Amino acid sequence: MIKETKGIIRIYGTDIKGETKLFVALQKIKGVNDVFANAVCKKCNLSYTKKVGDLSDQELKKIEDMLKYPKKYGFPEWMLNRRKDPVSGENKHLVGPDLDFTKKQDIEKMIKIRSYKGVRHMYGLPVRGQRTRGSFRKGKTMGVSRKKQQPAKKGSK
Repeated sequence: MIKETKGIIRIYGTDIKGETKLFVALQKIKGVNDVFANAVCKKCNLSYTKKVGDLSDQELKKIEDMLKYPKKYGFPEWMLNRRKDPVSGENKHLVGPDLDFTKKQDIEKMIKIRSYKGVRHMYGLPVRGQRTRGSFRKGKTMGVSRKKQQPAKKGSK
């Protein structure tokens, strides 16, 4: 009996082609880098080169659970992407849409309290101290725009 590979797998809001290798596929999920993907493969005892479409439903559920609750599986704290959360104070690992939502909330909070970084976000300027004289000019209007000159009318001198 030949097992068929699935065409598209959905993990944490990310569509992944079934032919993609597991190590590469995990990195396509927002919030998972190469170090974390490597650790997930090792903890699940799965080959890096195994195709995602060949994974069983139990293996996919275990991977999703591992991405959501990495501390439960013994991942070190330095590997998590949100340590000492300002609201709860605990170490978390955010993945997919949760990461986008939390990042947006953090920026809105900075804007609300009018911190330096918040003001820079508000005006669309670089936040981390870069110079702006030559860089970051794309998309902004610069200088004075002149009206196009109309051709002279034929009847007047």
